[in-house]
Amino acid sequence: MLVHTISEVREKVREWKKQGLTVGLVPTMGALHAGHKSLIDKSVEKCDKTVVSVFVNPIQFCPGEDLDKYPRTLDADEKLCNEAGVDIVFAPSPKEMYGEGHIMSNDFLTYVIPPFFYVNKLCGKSRVGHFDGVCTVVNKLFNIVQPDFAFFGEKDRQQLIILKKMVNDLNIPIEIISCPIVREESGLALSSRNKYLSEEDKKDALALSKILFNIKACYNKGVTDCNALTETAYSYLNQKHSLEYLEFRDENDLEEKKTADDGTIVFIALKIGEVRLIDNISLRA
Repeated sequence: MLVHTISEVREKVREWKKQGLTVGLVPTMGALHAGHKSLIDKSVEKCDKTVVSVFVNPIQFCPGEDLDKYPRTLDADEKLCNEAGVDIVFAPSPKEMYGEGHIMSNDFLTYVIPPFFYVNKLCGKSRVGHFDGVCTVVNKLFNIVQPDFAFFGEKDRQQLIILKKMVNDLNIPIEIISCPIVREESGLALSSRNKYLSEEDKKDALALSKILFNIKACYNKGVTDCNALTETAYSYLNQKHSLEYLEFRDENDLEEKKTADDGTIVFIALKIGEVRLIDNISLRA
């Protein structure tokens, strides 16, 4: 069932709640792939009813980013959702989400601002305001759908950690379920932005997963110094790669690590041409 308005979603969810049914929410920006489907499958398995939102959220894009060209494939997304057993595909417009005129500056719109400590690192350093937009839209979706569970992928792990913090700090009665990264056979993490990559670019993009897998292998052999582990990355990079960061952070609060342990997440971001890709890996066995 495809709906475009908040009132339609709320009416349907009220019916479900009266019947005592549990509701799962999978927030997406569309261009759905097998990674999204793994979240959907988890929700369908765990919950009586599942809502998938498809909304390219303008307030989480920074100036110069790919808002206008971000892939929009609603017909294909709806088909995937229907085949997976989704009950509602919620595809609102910016006007529906942010109101008449939708002036999306925080001069006019109420934003949810996550803690600076969690934001001023990794993706948040280069994408100033991005996580404000993420937390604002996710909080709105939580208020609209009022799910019991919400499902997010670990590929966007900084986002996942920040959203868990938001839910805890604001006493939002929703359990966030984190779901593992889904990869191609090559090791490349699935992403909607992979659509921008040529076949040659995809080969170069394998540097992200190769670096992460090698770091974990070295850690498993007893190397714990983060500087030494970082040094292992450079042999995988060539002139086509622009490395933005490779960092070791705590799995709960993103504190920087000098010595790796089982609670460490290794985060990487790099550009291939104009395409920015991210990935991460937990060092926990």
